[in-house]
Amino acid sequence: MELLEKLNFTRVAGSPEELRAAELLKAECEAIGVPAVIESFPIEDADIDAATLEILEPYHQEYPVTGYKCAKNTYQGGLEAEFLYIESGNEVDLSQAAGKIVLVNGYLRLPLFRKLMKAEVAGIVTMEGDLRDDREGTDLSTRMLRRTLRAFGSVPMVHTRVLDAFDMVKRGACKARLVLKNETVERTSHNVVATIEGTERPEEIISFGAHYDSVDFSKGVYDNGAGSVINMEVLRWFKENPPKRTVKFMWYGSEEIGLEGSWAYVKAHKDELKDHLLMINTDVGGPVLGREGIAVTGEEDLVHYLRYATQVRGLSAEVKQGIYSSDSIPFADSGIPAVNFTRFGAPGAAYIHNRFDTMAFLSAEALEKTARNVLAFSQDMVNAAAFPVKREIPKNMVEEVEKYLFKKELAEAEEKK
Repeated sequence: MELLEKLNFTRVAGSPEELRAAELLKAECEAIGVPAVIESFPIEDADIDAATLEILEPYHQEYPVTGYKCAKNTYQGGLEAEFLYIESGNEVDLSQAAGKIVLVNGYLRLPLFRKLMKAEVAGIVTMEGDLRDDREGTDLSTRMLRRTLRAFGSVPMVHTRVLDAFDMVKRGACKARLVLKNETVERTSHNVVATIEGTERPEEIISFGAHYDSVDFSKGVYDNGAGSVINMEVLRWFKENPPKRTVKFMWYGSEEIGLEGSWAYVKAHKDELKDHLLMINTDVGGPVLGREGIAVTGEEDLVHYLRYATQVRGLSAEVKQGIYSSDSIPFADSGIPAVNFTRFGAPGAAYIHNRFDTMAFLSAEALEKTARNVLAFSQDMVNAAAFPVKREIPKNMVEEVEKYLFKKELAEAEEKK
């Protein structure tokens, strides 16, 4: 909890605050007696000079928006076009969307974005929040049009609140002017890496991961300061109880903008990956009201083992086979089995990706629940007489990873180029 309090500040990808957090984690490792290094890597970002959305007909009003980083800029004077609310993004909706600025529900994912590009929309407006929000008590995030989506095209894009989108649709907005001016830049992010060499099988590696960055406005203690400090406590245990196999502890930067830190690690350490037997990842934890979850991106036998082991030890957790949208993905994509530990907040009892992710709804007792699950499993794997987990990803999980990464769609887009 002391370390979590130290990390209790906003630390977005590539910012001086993110580097400050990396240095705090490095210093904590070294205070425990384990040398750590900070590895830098480049990330894509953008500076936004202007982002506006103005309804022109049948009434005139400008609404607060943020611009999408790395999206296409508008020409001088902005993009003026008809305005259309796309409800489901189906064929009926899109039959009238060409050349228009379209409003879409919620978070824009690749399947809908591809449809919008195919329909030749002129601009896109996304929304977030709740009709009960008030402007003084909530924030509007800045989003990025990631490379994965840009492979299929780019148009000017802005982001608004649900309550403003509601007002536009209710009042029959039908014509708008959108302005976006942004410049893509390169920033530097960082991973923190600490290693304890195995006493009997030093050539075999078990790696532990947790991302330490947050998003705009968020202190990020639930997501994922909690995972970061749990990672540190497990490192502390293995320093005091030397492991038979080598254990590597990683704290990844820039997870929130596309798992950039873990992708950077697997690319920079490609030759080393053959020695990795398993990746153990912790992402979100600590809510007083919540439940433990374990997602196994590996063989079904490991799912059964974890179900039995948690019950035998009296450690509550829902165990399932599946992928988890976090830093385990690049390892699974490299053929390394992964186990993800989480503690999800009960409905209405935890907040994520906003200003309300604070220490207020977390406790040491809740953090300890996840930490005990991670440590019990880690002890078994790291010190196993014979390593029991197959170093392979079963076909069904390979398919899930590739689906998550949109590999088929991206390959098709590359072929068309």
